[in-house]
Amino acid sequence: MSATRYTYLGPEGTFTEAALRTLPEAATRELVPMVSVPAALDAVRQGEAAAALVPIENSVEGGVTATLDELATGAPLTIYREVLLRISFALLVRPGTRLSDIKTVTGHPVAQPQVRNWLAAQLPDAHWESAASNADGARLVRDGRYDAAFAGEFAAATYQLEPLVTEIHDVPNAQTRFVLAGLPARPAARTGADRTSMVVWLRDDHPGALMELLQEFATRGVNLMRIESRPTGEGMGRYCFSVDCEGHIMDRRVAEALMGLKRTCPKVRFLGSYPRAGEEPAGRTDRTGRPRPGTSDEDFVAAAEWLARCQDGRI
Repeated sequence: MSATRYTYLGPEGTFTEAALRTLPEAATRELVPMVSVPAALDAVRQGEAAAALVPIENSVEGGVTATLDELATGAPLTIYREVLLRISFALLVRPGTRLSDIKTVTGHPVAQPQVRNWLAAQLPDAHWESAASNADGARLVRDGRYDAAFAGEFAAATYQLEPLVTEIHDVPNAQTRFVLAGLPARPAARTGADRTSMVVWLRDDHPGALMELLQEFATRGVNLMRIESRPTGEGMGRYCFSVDCEGHIMDRRVAEALMGLKRTCPKVRFLGSYPRAGEEPAGRTDRTGRPRPGTSDEDFVAAAEWLARCQDGRI
């Protein structure tokens, strides 16, 4: 395995590359752009890279389905950390292009909902076609395939384009969350502000099936941060659930929730416990900073000791 190589969703000039370069270790790694999320992750699986950074969630559009599906299938990978990046688009054009000249625009499919209102107001007759990434859209504009691309302003120089309009976004302060994934290994030590990710399959489709899954978290005081259904490909109505919860696998409440899921679900894929980026602990503590009553590790230990005394007749 190349311990000094990180892959990312390319080509050069993507928001993913910008996010990757915020990591301190990126300065000492070879950063290799890949044509797609599956290609970036498969390079890790095949030992060609130590880790891959890929987008997983956008605050406007929700989950990035290519990443969710790729992490749920194939050889297992583990998420080790996450990066949050504010997203603002520029309209990149070839030099000399005016707004009135633009008839075709391109960008990543996740970008379109973030600029839809601006596009309708400023370029109502322009035709949108999706690109593999925002930077690839910029490349296609450079090559004459389209008139303009929505991408990061920082991509303009790479593709010999000009930012005709900057700071384009329908929702202020929109963010995309990226995750760094590698081969399975022991999770990093818990920080007190962690996220645990997993994929869970239901045993069968029956009334209350999803509620039973959610109860594994609720009864242990585990706060869910995200849950999304994804088709399994096994037929209509067959879904798995991509889940993020607050906490670390070394927290007793999270560990017991995972054990409960493993007992009751046919398949659970643990994707990792890792520090949350740019977030303070929420949900797990009360206003004094202590865990909610009954959900601390000490509470779980005390309950187990009480049960052991009952079993031994030492009530």
